[in-house]
Amino acid sequence: MEPIGMERSLVFVTVGTDHHPFDRLCAWADAWVKSVRHPEIPWFVQSGTSKAPVAAPYRDYIGYDEMCSYMSRAVAVVCHGGPATIMDARRLGRVPIVVPRSADLGEHVDNHQQRFAKRMAELGEIHLAKSQDDVFELVEKAIADPSAFAVSQDGAEIAAAVAKFEELVDGLFSKKRARK
Repeated sequence: MEPIGMERSLVFVTVGTDHHPFDRLCAWADAWVKSVRHPEIPWFVQSGTSKAPVAAPYRDYIGYDEMCSYMSRAVAVVCHGGPATIMDARRLGRVPIVVPRSADLGEHVDNHQQRFAKRMAELGEIHLAKSQDDVFELVEKAIADPSAFAVSQDGAEIAAAVAKFEELVDGLFSKKRARK
């Protein structure tokens, strides 16, 4: 449930700070803005080293506090599959729409975001988007029913989620060590 008086009024897209471009996600944000879907809901893109959007407002990098402000105001957070960004979105009350970077497309060095996002989606912690159509469909759902993309900001639930997250990360690293 959204806090009383909390109006979520934008779609925030972040590609994070990795030096690999994530042109695909920036292009999808641009495609939405160019299509003039829900013009009452503005988009803002943090584009990093990606090709800059043409229609969507953007900046290449923003500070952490500004990112948190955008997430706090967002009806939908669309992001890469980095664990810190996902947890920040959840901590700020949003179940993020996650588009994991793909090494096959030159978006990262390996596919750890693919594996992590798949597991988080299985646990119901994120909405996984594998295509532009998936992103558009999920953003439409978030606009139609923002509460369906809300995370409780209860302290006990947040602590439990952080503990679960730490357990997942520890499990991923212990599996990697065991394979060597």
